[in-house]
Amino acid sequence: MPTKLEKLFPDGKPVLGMLHLGGQAPEERLSRALVEARDMIAGGVDAVVVENYFGDPDDVRRVLEAFERDAPGVVVGLNLLRDFRLGFELVKRFGVSFLQIDSVCGHLPPDEDADYASELKERRAATDALLFGGVRFKYQPVKSGRSEEEDIRLGMARADALVVTGEATGQGTDNAKVLRFRDVVGTDYPLIVGAGMTAATAADQMRIADGAIVGSYFKDSYKDTGIVDVAHVRELMEEVRKVRTELKP
Repeated sequence: MPTKLEKLFPDGKPVLGMLHLGGQAPEERLSRALVEARDMIAGGVDAVVVENYFGDPDDVRRVLEAFERDAPGVVVGLNLLRDFRLGFELVKRFGVSFLQIDSVCGHLPPDEDADYASELKERRAATDALLFGGVRFKYQPVKSGRSEEEDIRLGMARADALVVTGEATGQGTDNAKVLRFRDVVGTDYPLIVGAGMTAATAADQMRIADGAIVGSYFKDSYKDTGIVDVAHVRELMEEVRKVRTELKP
């Protein structure tokens, strides 16, 4: 039976382009996001993820409103940093396909984790959107007192796919870590590389993982502060298509 991720992305091995919402003013952040989304889609990505990395929640709303109005066929995801509650609200309001939360497990001490898990379960049940959850994610503390494997298994129960990263935005995710996560989740649960993928690493990592979130590599400077360069998108997507063809039954 196909996973929820496979139903949303039937071509398999989806690449999700991250919109960082850079710019000096709201109007610039909106216009840049729309241009960058257009270029990523032209380059072949399977979805775009709206994130308040440089912008704020109002910027996120404006971008989602524009997508709702002008791009109904685009698969859109959301990562509302530092406010998962508002993230769930915006997902419902705009019919977003998936919500990314940077940590669904491991970042809280046990006495706080139980309440968090209960609220997460309740909010997740109230939406049809998929939940992509980070475990041992970049910039997130580890306070659970559990082993990595225990946190991964709890994360699997709390999300529809797990997202694995290295230590920082734009920094490569070590294949050894991706393989550790794969060993725990098995082959039937979706695993997404969430940071640092490049055209040079895409083939190897996509043979292990089920998808990727890419932001910095798509930029003209290969840094989060840059602007999307469609040539960079096409370069990485060409490597991903090779893997899709190679692994096609």
